[in-house]
Amino acid sequence: MHQPHSWLRPIALLCGSLLILWLGWAIAPATALAAGGVDNYVIQYLKVTDTVELPLNDRGETKTFTAADLTRGKRLFEENCKNCHVGGSTLPNPLVSLSLKDLKGATPPRDTIASLVAFQRSPRSYDGSEESYSCRRVSEDWLTTEQLETLAAFILRAAAVAPGWGVESFPDSAP
Repeated sequence: MHQPHSWLRPIALLCGSLLILWLGWAIAPATALAAGGVDNYVIQYLKVTDTVELPLNDRGETKTFTAADLTRGKRLFEENCKNCHVGGSTLPNPLVSLSLKDLKGATPPRDTIASLVAFQRSPRSYDGSEESYSCRRVSEDWLTTEQLETLAAFILRAAAVAPGWGVESFPDSAP
């Protein structure tokens, strides 16, 4: 016997499944924090559980960042940069990523906390010859210098140690 509107059941099941997937996606970031409010990505892929020294400037000075700082930097990256820089790539210019090699190769180099903050305040093209319109200028009323430093720390640490960050192709995980 044919039931009226029997075509609604598969649609309802699909919608229910999509809702469950969406809820899992929406809730997952909140559960991705380890004890102490540190993101598991920071622990597993950035290999920081306590502190890490990162290059502050081109004079060889360093600055200490905690795992919690890098977690805040990751959150700022996700909120402000991820649309164009997924996994350290650069969608507007795929030839230039956020890899350590490309950061060092920029003019001026962007491989220190200070140089990344300076770039964010006044973005320039990769060769430094002109103002960049593909990356937004970050004013002090948008993100403070402290926030930009934690964002830069996340980028530099990811560029140094995170597998697949800013690479042209993800490394083969097969043995």
